[in-house]
Amino acid sequence: MKIIRAANELGNGQRKVCVAIGVFDGVHLGHQQIIRQTVADARGHDAVTLVVTFDKHPSAIVAPDKAPPQIFSRSQKLRAIESLGADALLEIPFDKNFSEKSGEIFIRELARDLGKIHSICVGADFVFGHKRSGNVALLKKLGAELNFQVHGMAELALDGHTVSSTRIREAIRTGNFDAASQMLGRPYALCGKIIEGDKIGRQLGFPTANLDATNLVLPPNGVYAASTKLKEQFYRAALNIGTRPTVAAAQPQLRVEAHVLDFSGELYGAELELELGAKLRDERKFASATELREQISRDVAAVRAAV
Repeated sequence: MKIIRAANELGNGQRKVCVAIGVFDGVHLGHQQIIRQTVADARGHDAVTLVVTFDKHPSAIVAPDKAPPQIFSRSQKLRAIESLGADALLEIPFDKNFSEKSGEIFIRELARDLGKIHSICVGADFVFGHKRSGNVALLKKLGAELNFQVHGMAELALDGHTVSSTRIREAIRTGNFDAASQMLGRPYALCGKIIEGDKIGRQLGFPTANLDATNLVLPPNGVYAASTKLKEQFYRAALNIGTRPTVAAAQPQLRVEAHVLDFSGELYGAELELELGAKLRDERKFASATELREQISRDVAAVRAAV
């Protein structure tokens, strides 16, 4: 999948373009429906499938205090979109200047830079542009003028409830991974770049990989059984999410740390994606490092039994 930062970088020649537009956080079942419709359109008309999204959630710029944490890391999002058959992805840098562009100007510029748009597919309730000036009605009006079709895909329901990124975040926050996975259409997984920690886990005999989970929605604090794939092999892992109350710190910080069982090697700078399983226990404070070490041993044994 080709990744571009401006529409005129697509290089589609004389081929038409079928476009899906959305934030696509989580690439859940509803998002998949939009992208699959776009892929089907493109294959039926010898066109290029282009997914248009943004480098950050629009609320991060227009309403920072209301910006939701993300379900997926950027790499997870890109992999999920590519797996659906998209030819290219336009990742628009969402900044203050872009946020002030009207919905109509955005679509007109997109049409100008892409050349020939065959269709645009969005969610039926999708709004875009400055002051939410763009919607399906505007797309249909511009489509009649600029000669492209418009698909406003109805919301998808699961067990009588609408599938949405908001509901998935709530499911993750409450530790309901089954519900999150059903709405995502894939097992819920937490993914982040491995950053350097203070090596306390190594001192205890259980080295951990510290994940950068900045801006990601997180499950409740505690210890979880998890699994991951490294160098084409699957490994079990004990994942701790919390502030490590046993470790003295002037300003405790939330940490996401994984002890990957039976793995030896350097992981700094790499990305680790962890599929979460059962919660083993809540986070708690231990009287000594020895007690903590003994509990981690029990956690590791529980992971071997659970995963």
